[in-house]
Amino acid sequence: MGRPPAKSPGKPLAGSLDRGLLPSLLGYGLRRTQSAVFADFAATFAHAGEALTPGEFGLLVLVERNAGLSQMALARALGIDRSTLVPILDRLQARDLLVRHRSPTDGRTHALALTPFGRKALARFGRLVRAHEKRILSGLSAAETRTLIELLEKVRVSARPL
Repeated sequence: MGRPPAKSPGKPLAGSLDRGLLPSLLGYGLRRTQSAVFADFAATFAHAGEALTPGEFGLLVLVERNAGLSQMALARALGIDRSTLVPILDRLQARDLLVRHRSPTDGRTHALALTPFGRKALARFGRLVRAHEKRILSGLSAAETRTLIELLEKVRVSARPL
């Protein structure tokens, strides 16, 4: 039997790391939670043989629920700029999940729509997301979940740019 590895001087173990005031900061807690939630999301999709990010899922839901949504309106809804959105749309279009058509009301813009394959995929993705949500919220009651979402929305509204 080998002996346990010696501690490196100056390198505390992760469990004993002094995080100072970080654990008392909302942003720090949110970021750590987001990392854990996104990791579970990725594992859920990978286990099912699918590849999708939380942002891509949200984008597909918005396109599905808002017929003819323009790229600019989608970028605003997601809180990202157009230059960030275009490569995401390119990837999803290459996977036959969505299409861009010239807007019937403004030829300078594109209207977005899910493909038939995209609609079927989104239904499958929705089932995976519901299983993921059930797992990550398993420690909360339904009332606690509603309260948490309401509180997060209050923080989001208060965190407007200066």
